[in-house]
Amino acid sequence: MSRLTAELVRERVRGTILERIGDTPLIPLHRVGTGLRGDLWAKIESANPGGSVKDRPGLWMVLDAEEEGRLRRRRVVLDATSGNTGVALAMVCAVRGFALELCMPDKVSLERKRIARAFGAQLVLTNPLEGTDGAIREAQRRAAADADRYVYVDQYSNPVNPLSHELGTGAEIWKQTAGRVTHFVAGVGTSGTIVGVSRALRPKHVRIVAVQPSDALHGIEGWKHMPTALRPALWDERVADLHRVMATDEAIAMTKRLAREEGIFTGPSGGAAVAAAVAVAREEAGRIVVLIADGGERYLSTPLWE
Repeated sequence: MSRLTAELVRERVRGTILERIGDTPLIPLHRVGTGLRGDLWAKIESANPGGSVKDRPGLWMVLDAEEEGRLRRRRVVLDATSGNTGVALAMVCAVRGFALELCMPDKVSLERKRIARAFGAQLVLTNPLEGTDGAIREAQRRAAADADRYVYVDQYSNPVNPLSHELGTGAEIWKQTAGRVTHFVAGVGTSGTIVGVSRALRPKHVRIVAVQPSDALHGIEGWKHMPTALRPALWDERVADLHRVMATDEAIAMTKRLAREEGIFTGPSGGAAVAAAVAVAREEAGRIVVLIADGGERYLSTPLWE
């Protein structure tokens, strides 16, 4: 069990850029939410200093390894990533003074590779056809081959990942809505966000909606199609009250609507999550909070914005 608390994390990062992680804005979606039964609000995670929701687990996993004494100066932090966690870990390791090695599929957008490298990360690019599963297998191989060198934080099975959302994201949403949130909608990748927020809000009778891509060959970066992917150890279907799937074309259409109608520039996962939240809000009343994981500037080199 991790000894990390929200208070301890704040204490450890005081006076650095890392203290700006969390407390992200919650804003109403006026135009996208017009005519729906539910009241639609978006949690804007691109406001984190590293630009995505993954700043939260990235920070907590590194601090946890430090607190446990596993992470010492000559050891190298290692993880597999589809991009955003890699950027987050790179920023955190830059501030904390640790070397970082990231295994990521070569199909990850150019921007995320460059940002991670800018923070000092070493990238190991894996077969794009194997997606994040291939990156995970490579990270596992490296960790096993040189256990003395690497501290493998393993976002897909590290319990500190959901803990960062239970004590951070979920608690923030409850406070920001003055306890009036009725639904929480987010995509499933590592599943840390859904699992952690569920632990914080489900006991308060908030309905949890988990969203996955509709098929294996999808274009929603950061999300997993669980029936065909390496299943993260963190994932448990029982944390959600409702499971939905989202097609890539619908995700992209909503991503473009968010930019043009709400002034929210996001990536495909943000569009996918909001499209799912709109579907929920058509059917159910209440205050529906949807998590938008990152910003659209990370996808400028992809066909999304051509």
